Amino acid sequence: MKYLGLLSSFLRNSVTRNSKGLFLDQQVYARDIIERADLVHCNPVSTPIDTLGKQSALMDKPYSKPTHYRSLAGALQYLTFTHPDISYAVQQVCLHMHSPHEAHMLALNRIIRYIKGTLPLGLHISKNASSSLISYTDADWAGCPDTRRSTSGYCVYLGHNLISWSSKRQAIVSRSSAKAEYRGVANVVAETCWLRNLLLELHSPIRHATLVFCDNVSAIYLSSNPVQHQRTKHIELDIHFVHEKVARGQVRVLHVHTRFQIADIFTEGLPCILIEEFRNSLCIHDTNASTEGEYKAT
Repeated sequence: MKYLGLLSSFLRNSVTRNSKGLFLDQQVYARDIIERADLVHCNPVSTPIDTLGKQSALMDKPYSKPTHYRSLAGALQYLTFTHPDISYAVQQVCLHMHSPHEAHMLALNRIIRYIKGTLPLGLHISKNASSSLISYTDADWAGCPDTRRSTSGYCVYLGHNLISWSSKRQAIVSRSSAKAEYRGVANVVAETCWLRNLLLELHSPIRHATLVFCDNVSAIYLSSNPVQHQRTKHIELDIHFVHEKVARGQVRVLHVHTRFQIADIFTEGLPCILIEEFRNSLCIHDTNASTEGEYKAT
């Protein structure tokens, strides 16, 4: 083994150290994507995806260069390592990689134009004595126009630092918003259980219950009082899994107002003002900004 000094780059991720912590960015990699897409001279946009309804798999005519589309979509997936704010937009374009259409390519180009306008931004990891796990989860019920499946999203903080996030379409259709939201709760609880075990192996055990913030009251009630099983049979495993963690004191599912639901950025297109606010809460800044996350729990 050979000591190469302090980490400065890893797999096209740049690492900058300062008095407050670490700054991770992929500016060089992002510029390569912009050049490959031939959008070097394009005008940037303020949001990675519009606030209109999700795109169908059958839009206008098929895109003439599907391999080019797939290559750019895959490259954007890797860019989400330091740009969690584009996770939902990238997830949406990746749904159509098997058969992209012209409208899907326009949506992909919009993401790249957004990246061009946010090149200096990256993910901050700050020095923090807090060892609490706090997570937010949300679901966009029946949002897919083709399958009517929901999109789940979550983000997990260790102290003030964002350490895990996801935007993913659910595997099956939910017949109510409560069931879609509860599946999202089960997903983030599973993720936080894995993180708690990992931190235990690293000799940094979590002493307090993980806080899970959800904006659906019915899902919160189910987590502590799993009633009406006849009406919730198809999510019964999720119900028992979450309820067991709540009963053991490892998890607390709490309500957060929709206005402060950070996980919204992983489930739907948001206006510019919310993108900027939630982006700040996700610890995404430029190198000169504060490195402390600003999640809001009410």
